[in-house]
Amino acid sequence: MNESPTAPNIFPYEYIGAQKEIEDLIADTVRGGVSAVIESGTGTGKTVVSMTGALKAVLGTDKRLVYLTRTKSQQKQIVQEAKAISRKRPIVCIGVQGRSAHTCPMMSRDPENAGGTSEELSRLCSEYKKDDGTGKPCRYYENIGRIDLQEILGFVRTAHPEPEEFAEYCLRREICPYETVKHLIQHADVVAAPYSFIFMPHIRERFLEWAGTPLSRMVMIVDEAHNLPDYLREVMTLEYSMKAMALAEKEALEWNDPDVHAGLSVTDVVAVLRECLGEALSQYLTGDDGMIPYTFLQDELMDRLGMSSRSLDMIYKGLVDHGEMIADIKKARKKLPRSYILSMGRFLSAWNSADEETNIFLVVGGENPKFQAYCLDPSIAAEPLRSCRSSVHMSGTLAPLSDYVEELGLRETAERIFPSPFPPENLLKLYVNDVSTKYDEFSNIPEIYERMKEHIVSLVRTVNRNTAVFFPSYAIMERFLKDGIKEEMGKELFIERRGMTQLELMEEVSQFRMSEGSVLFAITGGRISEGLDFPDKDMEMAVLVGIPYPKPTAKQEALRRYFDMRFGSGWEHSSKIPAMRKMRQAIGRLIRSGTDRGVAVILDRRTFSLEDIGAEPTEDPCGDAAGFFGDG
Repeated sequence: MNESPTAPNIFPYEYIGAQKEIEDLIADTVRGGVSAVIESGTGTGKTVVSMTGALKAVLGTDKRLVYLTRTKSQQKQIVQEAKAISRKRPIVCIGVQGRSAHTCPMMSRDPENAGGTSEELSRLCSEYKKDDGTGKPCRYYENIGRIDLQEILGFVRTAHPEPEEFAEYCLRREICPYETVKHLIQHADVVAAPYSFIFMPHIRERFLEWAGTPLSRMVMIVDEAHNLPDYLREVMTLEYSMKAMALAEKEALEWNDPDVHAGLSVTDVVAVLRECLGEALSQYLTGDDGMIPYTFLQDELMDRLGMSSRSLDMIYKGLVDHGEMIADIKKARKKLPRSYILSMGRFLSAWNSADEETNIFLVVGGENPKFQAYCLDPSIAAEPLRSCRSSVHMSGTLAPLSDYVEELGLRETAERIFPSPFPPENLLKLYVNDVSTKYDEFSNIPEIYERMKEHIVSLVRTVNRNTAVFFPSYAIMERFLKDGIKEEMGKELFIERRGMTQLELMEEVSQFRMSEGSVLFAITGGRISEGLDFPDKDMEMAVLVGIPYPKPTAKQEALRRYFDMRFGSGWEHSSKIPAMRKMRQAIGRLIRSGTDRGVAVILDRRTFSLEDIGAEPTEDPCGDAAGFFGDG
């Protein structure tokens, strides 16, 4: 494809491999108003090449480029690449993040606000903006009107601050970071935003207003696009738990347990809903979850309350009305406007109207049992990608591309796969035949588990390189930790723990990088295995503990049937392809430049059936890995 003669040459580095070809492909598809779906291997510079390709078609037009990310670390990389591009052609890149209590001096005073949703914090913010009669509305908001926004825009244009740095700059100037970003978006060449800003309707509506640009004039780049279908399923999923019921009950008692319909109080509704959940657990739960009939909850509520469906609708409305009232009172008191009664009412209303054709209805067990309506079809939430001017979907693990296109319901598309430009001999991929994480073997045959542990310990001690050990789940990782594997390895150990904040995670990763010969325990498919770079000697060996096939649950079985109907190969699309994507992402951490070298060892005999992984069997993983590095 030929570059337009008027297109600026803004690529900030020397082209390597297929980068120029990818850039031209993206530029042409954006100009033509179609979408690009691209798998490009490690080293193709997906972030910068997608940005420059789209910018070549967007700069100087009335179109706006929005770069969608899943994590904050990916957003930082976009800002860094925008800074590099600006050396060739000055551009403005604005990083947008969801409203947060910790960046607001007014909200951060109350610890309760830390867990507020974007909707709750937005409502609370509106109260702080008001003049409450004391003549003292939020000064951080008021000060925006007294400061030259062009001066702030100049700072962004020259300093290219990451979102956290921009927030610190604003707070030093005593202006609100969130509100300031809203004012700057219209002046940006690139807006880096979380997925939620486009795929959650109530957030998208506000974002489009700030941008002053309709979807039809927006170009979307979807970073780590292989994650998008599952993310969209989660966006559309409804759930309500036993703990949420307890919180609604507690709130009701604090507010004199109001009646919601015909002498029926909130605690009465909670009690019956709790009974319904208990009945669903006893009847349908098998293992982690169980499918329940579409009408189960509605039928049980009508039967236990002796009411018609029309009366139930009135109860749901009563719950929402009382919850809204409580939230408004809290907001007026400058407290987080959260109501658990409101959440219950909204859930019941949404559940009652959920589409039977696109959702499965589940009861989920565990410490906090819940009802769940899980959306199988991501194309519903993907509508903005069909309404925008053009979209660019990039990942190192996106194939089969045609299935991705069909699943999201994308229309005109250009689909291409580009290999990594780096020498394939720089990466050695091995697998062993004497272990497996297959459930009936790993859990029931002690010798398999012990042999697995021996492999991990021997590899770490023998090869003595910075090593990441990727586990298929936290539960399996915790089993090894409890069994004393850290002491047996005799290495400094860093761990990706469940529930870590981004700051805590990055501190752990930083310490691992600086500690020679150390070990990092992480999750295949987790934040470390997707999106973090480990160049040079930061990570030279990856040990994958088994294949991360999903657990056999009712939800998983429903996904298998869904893919059977869509593509005729349900198990492959619901289990095999996602597992291989996670493994390829983890292995991809090893090679980030043409000089990087690394070894990946997969501890699972079933790897022979994963043709896309391309690993070779070995009877001596330690010797082969050490020999690759010249240590043998």
